[in-house]
Amino acid sequence: MKALQFWFDPISPFACLAFEQLPQALEGLSYSVDYRPVLFAGLLNHWGQKGPAEIAPKRAWTFRQIAWQAHALGIPIDVPAQHPFNPLALLRLLIACAPSGGTPNRRTCEAVLRHVWRGGADANDPARLAGLRADLAPPRDPEDAAVKQALKDATAEAVALGLFGVPTIAVDGRLFWGLDALPMLAAYLRGDAWFDGPDWAAAGAPRPGVRRA
Repeated sequence: MKALQFWFDPISPFACLAFEQLPQALEGLSYSVDYRPVLFAGLLNHWGQKGPAEIAPKRAWTFRQIAWQAHALGIPIDVPAQHPFNPLALLRLLIACAPSGGTPNRRTCEAVLRHVWRGGADANDPARLAGLRADLAPPRDPEDAAVKQALKDATAEAVALGLFGVPTIAVDGRLFWGLDALPMLAAYLRGDAWFDGPDWAAAGAPRPGVRRA
């Protein structure tokens, strides 16, 4: 059995679709999943990037692509009333729902992701957040200092692993980024020989090139 880490931030529609599609993409394979909430903005800040929703033409394309992929996969999705939004309350709720030192289970992650990406409401509406918290009944206070620190630590760990975006699935020291990487991940888990030869390392090797000032 392979142990996977599914790194995600509920702000990402790609993370939502990848979460929903994961069981179908990996059907018949032996694996376990450790769901790891991470602050996407922390990754962007570390690498000096803007999020796709912060660049107007990229935002338009991203949501058209998301609408198409959701349609093609048969997964319901609705853009929340405000996007981008601050996901800290949801990320801390996810961590608070897990035992200390642990990670949230799939049901909890599903509830949070669908809270954002089903129905088109405001993800940070206080009444909705209160209802979600009541439903999930976290054993810890999401505003507890230890919960906040756990999110900071998770984001630092993600950066140290080389994560630059969400969703990213980590397995055996390899990173598979994005919804469209699920077939590649499935091929790896099935033992595709490509991953055992020189091609994986060679494809990712640095090359000389022009650098912007």
